[in-house]
Amino acid sequence: MAKTNLKKILAVVSLTVFAAGCSPEVGSEGWCEDMKKQEKGSWTADDAGNFAKHCLM
Repeated sequence: MAKTNLKKILAVVSLTVFAAGCSPEVGSEGWCEDMKKQEKGSWTADDAGNFAKHCLM
């Protein structure tokens, strides 16, 4: 039973890491489009700075 739970946890963690690795590179056109769709209140200071640097200029 413990092996089954461990396998499930490992599968979830692996999928999460894989999905995170598929996000667009900061400053790319895809990243800018994703940021435009997000609520501005959820952006971090780094997100706002990167958006201004790469997407507005």
